[in-house]
Amino acid sequence: MKHIVAIQGIKGSFHHQVAQDFFEEDVAITECRSFLEVVNSLVSGTSTDAVMAIENSIAGSIIPNYALIDAYKLNIEGEYYLPISQNLMVLPGQKLDDLKEVWSHPMALLQCHEFFKGKEHIRLIEDDDTAGAAKRVQEEQAFGVGAIASTTAAKIYGLDIIASDMQTIKDNATRFFVLNTNGRTDTETPDKASVKFLTDHKRGSLAAVLNVMSDCRLNLTKIQSLPIIETPWMYSFFVDVTFKEYAHFEKAKKLLGIMARKFEVLGEYKNKKK
Repeated sequence: MKHIVAIQGIKGSFHHQVAQDFFEEDVAITECRSFLEVVNSLVSGTSTDAVMAIENSIAGSIIPNYALIDAYKLNIEGEYYLPISQNLMVLPGQKLDDLKEVWSHPMALLQCHEFFKGKEHIRLIEDDDTAGAAKRVQEEQAFGVGAIASTTAAKIYGLDIIASDMQTIKDNATRFFVLNTNGRTDTETPDKASVKFLTDHKRGSLAAVLNVMSDCRLNLTKIQSLPIIETPWMYSFFVDVTFKEYAHFEKAKKLLGIMARKFEVLGEYKNKKK
């Protein structure tokens, strides 16, 4: 099957890197300006799959993306954890002392702020996208300008990396979901699942659901609440669980389908974080 993967950003972005690594091939890419555009590309059939960042080890959950997955009934076919490595890249032949400006996404600039201490002659300029900054340096042949982006971006746009792993906090990773609309999964033997449910608005309702998961030998790895806009003070719960035997999850699904309100399985897949 030929995969056409929708990503937020352009080629060379972290989303592009995840698409290539997850499918282990040089996949066709649909570049999108926003996550909503990513979803529309998937739902319309323009793309067969989509990559969407869902949480960062430092910044936490990306709540709007949970809402998009829920609203458009997307299937989670897999997950991917990507260590975030920020790299300073320039046109071939340029050196750090030649730089007057560095372009990148505001978050990337923030993550690398320690690197630029004592280098006040370099102006940090915000850009919409890390890979976009790298592409612009190449297209404009911007001498005296660097970009902070991924190693993939440096390869694609022919730039030299003059500083690697610049980020102040080295242990920084982002979790991505790989999505589709046809229910396909990345494995025949899932050991992790994402589910959504509502509970009655009374004491002990959530605890009862979590106890069922525990009794069925499920390990809860994440719980995220999301307000139900049309019903003030009511919440949906998005939960990730892992399990050693699929039969344990099947038992839990049957029980939770009875106990919880609007219980849904968002995806069953392979646990990529051991």
